[in-house]
Amino acid sequence: MVKGMKQTEIGVIPEDWEVKELGSISEKVMVGIASAATHAYTDKGVIMFRNQNIKPNYLNTDEVLYIKNDYEILFKNKRLKEGDLLTARTGYPGTTAIVPKGYSGSQSFTTLITRLKSDINSSYISQYMNSDEGVKFFEANQIGGGQKNVNSAILQKMPIPLPPLAEQEAIANALSDADAWIEKLEQLIAKKRLIKQGAMQTLLTPKDDWEVKKLGEVCQEGGLIRGPFGGALKKEFFVKKGFKVYEQKNAIYKSVDLGNYYIDLNKFKELSRFEIREDDFILSCSGTIGKLYRIPKVFEKGIINQALLIIRLNNSLINHSFFNHIFQYDTIQAKIIDDTQGGAMKNLVGMSEFRNTEIPLPSLSEQERIATILSDMDAEIEALEQQLGKARQIKQGMMQELLTGRTRLVKPN
Repeated sequence: MVKGMKQTEIGVIPEDWEVKELGSISEKVMVGIASAATHAYTDKGVIMFRNQNIKPNYLNTDEVLYIKNDYEILFKNKRLKEGDLLTARTGYPGTTAIVPKGYSGSQSFTTLITRLKSDINSSYISQYMNSDEGVKFFEANQIGGGQKNVNSAILQKMPIPLPPLAEQEAIANALSDADAWIEKLEQLIAKKRLIKQGAMQTLLTPKDDWEVKKLGEVCQEGGLIRGPFGGALKKEFFVKKGFKVYEQKNAIYKSVDLGNYYIDLNKFKELSRFEIREDDFILSCSGTIGKLYRIPKVFEKGIINQALLIIRLNNSLINHSFFNHIFQYDTIQAKIIDDTQGGAMKNLVGMSEFRNTEIPLPSLSEQERIATILSDMDAEIEALEQQLGKARQIKQGMMQELLTGRTRLVKPN
């Protein structure tokens, strides 16, 4: 055992820390309004938060319910105070947020409410409840059948590693700063995406001098290839190593590295019509449809499966990068997705209709100019997303260090 550390039921923590159940450090743990009469709802009144408003460490206040003042007064004992913790009972059970300034007196619907004692830092407790250890606790203690949930009895039993108040505050401030950094990046990415959406609308709206060609006309001869029938790729045909079988996830997640299905040389020769080449586009065709990915220079030789379609363009007619942008634009996506059957499941339109999908085309030089502008925007967004990924990793590392006491921000007495 490392000097100054001790073993507890929740792992190794500093000797001057305690482990206490959440109920013992709270003034009260209760359930918000359990049900509300239809007539109680209004367009303006007392805010009522729901499970879906609860995000890790913050409340999303964009979409809230309102209940009438004369109905809300019946539940005045459940009114929220600044610093209260709201914990989701369903959806993502255990996810916890803090009631911010300006929302004292609001209500919550079926959530769990924890009002901590005055010598406990709300932000610290929220950070721990949303940490990996907190998530493990809720996953291990969920109840119910199809829809898992947590209740107040479970919540009160949650063990919390508890440093002195000054250290709780220091940890909470450090992790809150990391959250603010992450939120700033998320907002910037959202802003950049909106700017790109506006640019696409301006750049991809057909002009008077554009021509219109059918998709089949801008492809090489035989360049629209739907994957083989499912029976052509039965499980018994797969081998450990050979020629790769590309799947929907390669198009959806834009990677040639995913997947581990292979066929032997004989099967590959039999299905050689479905072989992919550099600069081919593969398109997801069922379930999650319309996702497009351009095959890079380096990839494993292989074929597509039944859930993909190859688009092999004629580069003397259309710029590959321009096609990548315009094909994923809303107006084109609406043409290739068949939602006439209703419901959540969509399908790709039939091959005849797909082949005849109209693509508006400027000159090749204009295509290249448009593609460059939009690709530069994509590169900027991708760089920000990489920063966001790193920021989240850094915060994750901070949590593992600070919430276990391996790194101390306040010297112990």
